[in-house]
Amino acid sequence: MRHHLLRGAALAVAVALFAGCAGTPAQSPEPITRAAPVVETGTLAGAPWRFEIPADWNGELVVLLHGYESRGVPRETPWPADPATAIFLARGYAVAESAYASQGWAVADAIADSERLRAHVAARHEPKRSWLVGMSMGGLVALASLEQHGAAYDGALSLCGVNVPATQVFAETLRSLVAFDVLFPDAGLPGGSLSDPAAPPLDDPRADQVALMTAIGTALAANPDAAATLARALEVAPDALAGTLSLHVLVQREMIARAGGLPVGNRDTVYSGFGDDAAFNAGVRRYTASPQAMAYLDDTTELRGAIGKPVVLRYNHDDPTIPPRWQSVYPALAATAGHADKVTVLPPAGEGHCGFSPEQIDEAFDVLTARPPR
Repeated sequence: MRHHLLRGAALAVAVALFAGCAGTPAQSPEPITRAAPVVETGTLAGAPWRFEIPADWNGELVVLLHGYESRGVPRETPWPADPATAIFLARGYAVAESAYASQGWAVADAIADSERLRAHVAARHEPKRSWLVGMSMGGLVALASLEQHGAAYDGALSLCGVNVPATQVFAETLRSLVAFDVLFPDAGLPGGSLSDPAAPPLDDPRADQVALMTAIGTALAANPDAAATLARALEVAPDALAGTLSLHVLVQREMIARAGGLPVGNRDTVYSGFGDDAAFNAGVRRYTASPQAMAYLDDTTELRGAIGKPVVLRYNHDDPTIPPRWQSVYPALAATAGHADKVTVLPPAGEGHCGFSPEQIDEAFDVLTARPPR
């Protein structure tokens, strides 16, 4: 997430698991004495934006893509620089950043708004090369933007990214929530079961989300054996489980409101990894996906691996949001589409979710930009 947008400590624990910013480095780069960059701000199609061009511009552009931003979180005006902006400015790159026209799981808006901003900047400054850089949800936006607008870009870097098709994201979100409902049937949570698609969205990130995370934590503590089973199945550390689950509720309910229904179903899904699989599957709540919501995901945000430019992926160690099983998904998609040679996966670096140092971001970006065109 953009770190200056959320100030509640408990909420930050939950939402930071998934949000990530387009670059929240673990530490700030060393200050460099140089002329201040020229800064422009404005709004395009309802999306605030920011563009900075350094005095020693190298003629290239970074389109920086921020991560998940909870609905209703106040925004600063004008749109402020991302924490990672200084990393690229110090290297001579101009940086363009869109806030996106909407908050929440705004992948479709993010793709359109960021490309609109790139075109706006390119018409005035004509960069020699343009690069996509995103973290967390912004990593998914970077890959989808390269697939959909590949002619405009020279490559993409996804850091701690949600580098899987959106249908998989929401299938796994639903899996975690129905699993909680089975393993903790008497949790007494506000709003009833976690998985219920008819439940209202969590509109107040400072109150509803914290209350829900607290209630989930209480339920987990009351049944540590079931909590351990759930943590193993989700590949999440036990102390991160409450935050991960509450975040999945937030994202699923927000997507249901955005897409007009549940985007995935589980009528025919056979779950495993939860102990007695037969009993588990017999007790799972079953839901049917909304055709309208399914079409929304497929038309706007799905990944297919259809890239013609280089992609670099880097993950963190012990990330509670991006499970290890996701890390091989996009390389496999690209290979199926005939583009295996376009994807480089770097060794993991940093801890947690999007916990990269500036040097680790620099290293990954160097790998991307040093690759010759194919």
